[in-house]
Amino acid sequence: MNTVSKASRLLGAVGTPLLYAVGAVVIGMALPRFEAAFLPDLTLQVGPGPAIAILSAIASGMLPLTGLVFSLAFVMVQFSATAYSPRLVAWLAGSATMSHSLGVFIATFIYAVAALAWVDRGGTGKVPPLTVWFAIVLLLASVVFFVLLVKKVTMLQISHVLAYAGDQGRAVIERHYTALGEGGPEKGRAADDELPAVSQVLVHRGGPAAIQTIDVPRLVALAEREGAVVAMAWAVGDTLVDGMPLLRVHGGARPVPERQLRRPVVLGHERTFEQDPKYAIRILVDIAIKALSPAINDPTTAVQALDQVEDLLLRLGRVNLSAGRVRDGRGSLRLVFPVPSWEDFLVLAFDEIRFYGASSIQVMRRMRALLQDLKEHVPPERRPALQRYLERVDNGIRRAFEDEDDRKDAFEVDRQGLGLSRERR
Repeated sequence: MNTVSKASRLLGAVGTPLLYAVGAVVIGMALPRFEAAFLPDLTLQVGPGPAIAILSAIASGMLPLTGLVFSLAFVMVQFSATAYSPRLVAWLAGSATMSHSLGVFIATFIYAVAALAWVDRGGTGKVPPLTVWFAIVLLLASVVFFVLLVKKVTMLQISHVLAYAGDQGRAVIERHYTALGEGGPEKGRAADDELPAVSQVLVHRGGPAAIQTIDVPRLVALAEREGAVVAMAWAVGDTLVDGMPLLRVHGGARPVPERQLRRPVVLGHERTFEQDPKYAIRILVDIAIKALSPAINDPTTAVQALDQVEDLLLRLGRVNLSAGRVRDGRGSLRLVFPVPSWEDFLVLAFDEIRFYGASSIQVMRRMRALLQDLKEHVPPERRPALQRYLERVDNGIRRAFEDEDDRKDAFEVDRQGLGLSRERR
């Protein structure tokens, strides 16, 4: 697994609160000494008793507040993982808001305890003003992060969760795909005989790991320098096990150091959104089919998920999907990696929802509306696959609904599922 990826994840989850704690200890020791050395006559215009009461209240209140807030937050995360998808846990539990909030809460507690030692130190009756005011500033910062954390937790509402997954998918499409027609027509995957002979195979070692990202510019530069072509054996999002090939080097005058080949490929325990539009669709489908399970029976959530799926498919239908062949500045092919086709996206987006929602009139109406509307807004070469799926949905409706009236209702085209129907076309 990529060392940088593991180190950054460890720093985000554990290192950030520890840095706040260390910073609180350092400032708690340095700031009062600075005041004593350079501002010996400066004192707060309150007695030691009120200052001690303020700092004691801050210190005694922060610790139980921290435990209460994060207990509630993790309970809500667990509930959302059960109701929506376990892949959403990392969204909140590993977020910057969570780690910085925990860090500020801990820093406020530690600093307030350290500041107490400098109030009326040695029986002088002095209250160092900067020391006390910094504790109040940390308290205000804690309030701000508390509000941000509460806002983050409210994002676990289903509409916000679906919008988040959709936004991640839209961002990936915008970053990594060009409009259809730009850079020439779409081309299929290259056949093996188009590449030079394989000169080197890089094998994955270790436990199962998912390909999270590929540093395309670095791999292209490396292949150009070596006069070779690098071909990824698997796509972003695929999981490797020990002994499976990670990539192959075609051509080149000498073996490329394995460390240089491994560094541009980031592996991890789970998939990420960064270069994987399929992952956003996967989460939306997971939410939809879980909502359609007999234990939950919530077809309205499935319809909401289909709203986001439709938007992603509409964007994918308008872009060039043959992004897996990258050339250098002179036009020479340097990197090949598998990318999903239009049919791959449709299978991912529709198959499971169509299967689990086959008996839901609401889902069938929304899916028919989705397919018919997509056919009107994507380029002509993308429409036959949509027509085939529409026929499969219609065949499923005929099998699932024996009653003629139910079947007629399911055949309606309705973007709300059960809302405003249109005449059958």
